[in-house]
Amino acid sequence: MAGRQPVNDDGNASEPRIGQARTGVWFVGARGSVATTAVAGCAAVTAGLYPPTGMVTETPPFTGTGLPSLPSLLFGGHDTAGCPLPKRAEHLTEAGVLPHGLVRAVRGELAAADQEIRPGGPLAGDPRTDEELITAFAADLTSFRDRHRLARVVVVNVSSTEPLPGPDAVRLPPSSLYGAAAVRAGCPYVNFTPSTGLRTAVLTDAVAASGLPHAGRDGKTGQTLLRSVLAPMFVQRALSVRAWSGTNLLGGGDGAALADPAAAAAKNAGKERVLADTLGHSPEGEVHIDDVPALGDWKTAWDHIAFDGFLGSRMVLQTIWQGCDSALAAPLVLDLARLVARAHEAGISGPLPELGFYFKDPDDGPAGLSEQFTALLSFADRLRETR
Repeated sequence: MAGRQPVNDDGNASEPRIGQARTGVWFVGARGSVATTAVAGCAAVTAGLYPPTGMVTETPPFTGTGLPSLPSLLFGGHDTAGCPLPKRAEHLTEAGVLPHGLVRAVRGELAAADQEIRPGGPLAGDPRTDEELITAFAADLTSFRDRHRLARVVVVNVSSTEPLPGPDAVRLPPSSLYGAAAVRAGCPYVNFTPSTGLRTAVLTDAVAASGLPHAGRDGKTGQTLLRSVLAPMFVQRALSVRAWSGTNLLGGGDGAALADPAAAAAKNAGKERVLADTLGHSPEGEVHIDDVPALGDWKTAWDHIAFDGFLGSRMVLQTIWQGCDSALAAPLVLDLARLVARAHEAGISGPLPELGFYFKDPDDGPAGLSEQFTALLSFADRLRETR
């Protein structure tokens, strides 16, 4: 089909055509639900099988910004799991995440990406030091870039949430090992998870000296997206929020990972930040995360908001959000990979607060979605001006 990523008969990605600049997208957690959905979705949109629903970068304000095209993206990554991407995509089809018939249509693209996935780590019993792991991961990145003559490679962390390291930790968490490898290999970095990534004092100097653009942290796909819309409403209407409580029910890999209280605490920090930043205080209430394996990749988020109106009138707003996490996250991941790649091409370095629109815990900038979207559009103008 026209526009699809070129593949050979054996499923390997073909060499880029002369004069065609290609961009690598390297997923940490490359065999997970989000990465699999992103790879399959990119191939499907490229082939014209489905519209780019949910991809903000495919809307008119981003025309002429010079973003890498979807057909120009080449995928690879690290993972500790062994299930091949085509089989993983079949599992997602059975779960209702991917539409029936899609895997058959894009099996070549899934197989090509799977052949570019390298073993991650550290696994239990791995004797390698942090330095040895960083060196190995960085070598995988440079090999991917060199073999395919890529213009650049953007590393995107979509792996399961890890607990935040304690103050006495003697080793870097896995997300920081991958982040350090990205910096060493000269690759822009996106942290779509609540994990530490580049936000550790050990990497501060290296990140600053690298001149690389980076963005994070923790993709804003559901409950927090809604909070970033509703919280400014209460402020703008001068309504006093007394309490804001929430519950998340989810399964799949995220549900299992977040059953760990330490991992859940890392996740909730970003969810709570949008309220504190917008309301000017942290209202009473907490977010509870419950692992419900039967839900698979689907999640339900419930919020209970208690607020005061004129003359102390006590009122309540309740919301329910039900969605497929991978289908919500995949278009955002593709957006971020393209935006950060273009920033790198334009010579923009350091954190990108203009991409706060996509994150629960952004590097800086406003907390309300409307203001974040305005900043994103200004960033699009900036990219357009650098062409």
